[in-house]
Amino acid sequence: MRHLAVGDIHGCFTALTTLAAYVPFRPDDTLISLGDFVDRGPQSREVVEWLLAYRRKAPLIALRGNHEIMMLQGRENSRARDYWKACGGTAALKSYAPPGEDTGKLVHIPEEHWHFIEKDTLPWYEIDSHFFVHANAYPDCDLDYQPDHILFWESFDDPPPHINKKIMVCGHTQQKSGRPRNIGHAVCIDTSAYDDGWLTCLDVKSGKYWQANERGETRSDWLD
Repeated sequence: MRHLAVGDIHGCFTALTTLAAYVPFRPDDTLISLGDFVDRGPQSREVVEWLLAYRRKAPLIALRGNHEIMMLQGRENSRARDYWKACGGTAALKSYAPPGEDTGKLVHIPEEHWHFIEKDTLPWYEIDSHFFVHANAYPDCDLDYQPDHILFWESFDDPPPHINKKIMVCGHTQQKSGRPRNIGHAVCIDTSAYDDGWLTCLDVKSGKYWQANERGETRSDWLD
């Protein structure tokens, strides 16, 4: 069984489905989405629907990213909603627009999607050799006690090894090179899927990774 980590999807449904077929994902894989599967790209609704369908047939671990947090906060008041929309939420809402309409509203988002984002996403996940977070982790703090601003918002800036001695796999910080950044005890696989870059899937045990983009192109390599 493989543990496959997928970086920030950001509404890039073409890249996601191309990647799923290219790897390909298998029913005995555990798929770990590192969060930020909504916003910025054109098809947030389709991405969430794909994740919901996928978990009905195979193991899926969906982490919460800062964009899921902003989306949830956007329900609460107009100020938070404006901030979310400015950070990519406008594209997410547009993906929920009814046929024939150019803009979507919060009421157009199905309750199943809200429940998935609010109740079913996790702040972190771990296996015997690796742990997974959206953004980062304090090196000397147990995962149970990591503050939200580190888990969801902190940039990847060559963090020290974690006290649990496991390899950290994260997203959040765009790697403009289009390749994962590997520093041995930590690897960042946000490779700018929505920004003319690549969506990355990493087999964490072997170090092989696959990539696809919104043009339907694919490539693969191994971590440095």
